[in-house]
Amino acid sequence: MKVKSKKLKVKNMNFIQWAFTFCLLPFSFALVQAQEQPPEPTSPRAVKVPTITEGKLPNGMKIVVVQRNAVPLVTVNLLINSGANIESKDGLADMTASLLTKGTKNCSATAIAEQMEFLGSSINSGAGWNSTNVSFTATSDKLDKAMAIMSDVVLNPTFPADEIKLYKSQTIDDLSVELKQPGRLANYVAARYSFGEHSVAGTPETIEAITQKEIQATYRDVYKPKLATLIFTGDINLTQAIAIAKKYFGLWKNPVEPNKTMLGRPAVAESANIPLFRRMLVVDLPKSGQAAVIYTKKVEFGRSASDYFPASVANSLLGGGYSSRLNQEIRIKRGLSYGAGSSFAWRSDNANFSTRCQTKTVSAAEVAELTVKEIQRLTGESAPEVELTPRKNVLNGNFGRIFETNAGISNAISELLTFGLPTTELNSFMSNTEKITPQQVKEFSANNLRGGDIIIVGDYNDFKADLAKRFPNQQIEVIKADDLDLNSETLRKK
Repeated sequence: MKVKSKKLKVKNMNFIQWAFTFCLLPFSFALVQAQEQPPEPTSPRAVKVPTITEGKLPNGMKIVVVQRNAVPLVTVNLLINSGANIESKDGLADMTASLLTKGTKNCSATAIAEQMEFLGSSINSGAGWNSTNVSFTATSDKLDKAMAIMSDVVLNPTFPADEIKLYKSQTIDDLSVELKQPGRLANYVAARYSFGEHSVAGTPETIEAITQKEIQATYRDVYKPKLATLIFTGDINLTQAIAIAKKYFGLWKNPVEPNKTMLGRPAVAESANIPLFRRMLVVDLPKSGQAAVIYTKKVEFGRSASDYFPASVANSLLGGGYSSRLNQEIRIKRGLSYGAGSSFAWRSDNANFSTRCQTKTVSAAEVAELTVKEIQRLTGESAPEVELTPRKNVLNGNFGRIFETNAGISNAISELLTFGLPTTELNSFMSNTEKITPQQVKEFSANNLRGGDIIIVGDYNDFKADLAKRFPNQQIEVIKADDLDLNSETLRKK
């Protein structure tokens, strides 16, 4: 009897466990369903844009100040309104800027680095497509000494031959690695193929060919107070900023050499019936393991145009974040990549639009097809407000975060000044974003994002058949990686 009783207890216990689990199933199912529904976005938080004050030195150098006294720190950013857009050789602008800190009439590269380190800081310099920047962050009590070092590297660089040699060696090594990576190589190809430009970083061939005389000539042509703005953000007011700027940059004079003409590309007359994309280029990179798939389009208006905000919202919708359409389709739904996105690279009179995704080589054609479908969807139908509102909130949320740091504010002001925009534009960013309608996004996309190029870099053998199947009527241009010449307009070695 005891044994039977024991068995009965076990059976009863199993029944109780089963019943308890069964009763929990509806609750668990409801919980899973609830978790699958994302929460509704909250209302955008108000952002207080700090007061921006401005001044000017007699030599034409502009002074911009954002006073923030919460902590005793000051970020100083020297902006030069010139970059790779006027360089005579690929990589020259960035090389010149980078070498500013590698030796002056008064200090060696090592001494400059050690002095900044002693102040608890570091000085950074470099050039992008539109501008050049030299910057540092220091505590308020060390600002005067840090400014002395900044003025020395900007006004008295010597561009030593041994530092040029070292820069070339390091940069060429970096480029040699980058140009074997599908994603990076795709960007270099797009610069020539789609945008009619070149890489800011240069190529191994152009970097090797740059001479000390060319660096010195670039410095004379570009580094002028009338092209410069000194941006102070942090524990400093306008009066103090003008005084310290005058102390260290007041004697900086404008040379007589004329500015070089900015490089540009004439606007292309588009027909009323623009195809979704015009060309498809494959760079055959054997045994790459992965493939980069990008869509590229030159947009014929610049940062200051009224279309900037429709463009930004359209980009946020398509590829501007984790919840964007490209990432949803390519990563979240199909697991074909760690991430897919898109962006605009702004210029004064145009912009470079591109999507980006890296995937298995066997998935390259599928990713290309998904990318094309999402651009077709963006240009062919209006996005519902329920989808567009969160994407606008992402833009405004990212905008609000720039005011959390001195460097963020400095960078935002630098971007506006680079394109000749007033600093007051910061006050209207969020309202301008909020105003954009689904119809505006659709019209902008249809008018500006169609007619681009598909570029794929990867082992062609792995996706050749699938690409032909998915794009049966498309002419595909193929360049073998060994035949690629990034210094040639045709991208092919002679």
